[in-house]
Amino acid sequence: MAVEVVLVHGIRTSATMWRSQVAHLEQRGNAVTAVDLPGHGSRMDEAFTLESAFATIDAAVRDAAERGPVLLVGHSMGGLLSIEYVGAEDPPPVDGFIAAACTAIPRGVGLATYRMLARGFDALPDRGMWLTDRVLNATLPDETRYDFGAGGYALAAQDVALRTLSVLDLLAALERIEVPMWFINGQYDQLRANERLFTRIASHAELIVVPRTTHLVTAMRPRVFNALLDLALATLENPDAGGSS
Repeated sequence: MAVEVVLVHGIRTSATMWRSQVAHLEQRGNAVTAVDLPGHGSRMDEAFTLESAFATIDAAVRDAAERGPVLLVGHSMGGLLSIEYVGAEDPPPVDGFIAAACTAIPRGVGLATYRMLARGFDALPDRGMWLTDRVLNATLPDETRYDFGAGGYALAAQDVALRTLSVLDLLAALERIEVPMWFINGQYDQLRANERLFTRIASHAELIVVPRTTHLVTAMRPRVFNALLDLALATLENPDAGGSS
């Protein structure tokens, strides 16, 4: 039975950031659902709340689970939310989990600094989009450059989302996750801050660091990330062949 894949995007972006992964998964025969979280993409006019974000992830996972095993993949904010979701006391029907670019605890000085920088960025002319475009043009390949922002940028939801993430109890959730799990980070990802702590708590998880790559690992190195999806899918499709357990 083919594994179903659910993709959860990061802050400000949308389901379109996964276009390379969606095309790859469909080509290999895996059904895939890339969600838009509230306040993002096609749901830009909705308010972002943790409850609605978790409901979005849960609806996609449970729908996919009716057809087969589920691999949940979350990037950045989507990864943080997915850690909390997969590590619930009443585990959802997730058979494997990739947490990409999200090995950091969104609290304290780090979160306050990030929010301050984000507010300062938004205060720039055109809310800093000219600078965003320059950075993306310089770092992303042509094949994914326009996918990342094709669904629009959820600038209005950013500060609310960042603030609400502070209530997540990620370390407790990590302790409860028993399914095969992979942490995937870019070498230069700022959210590697608590990487060692996360891997110590989730000791069965595999850590994969992609060289010469930033926080935008899915878009900056799409073919590498797709190969890592294949690794996770092979593990779930052939559980007796070894790998994470």
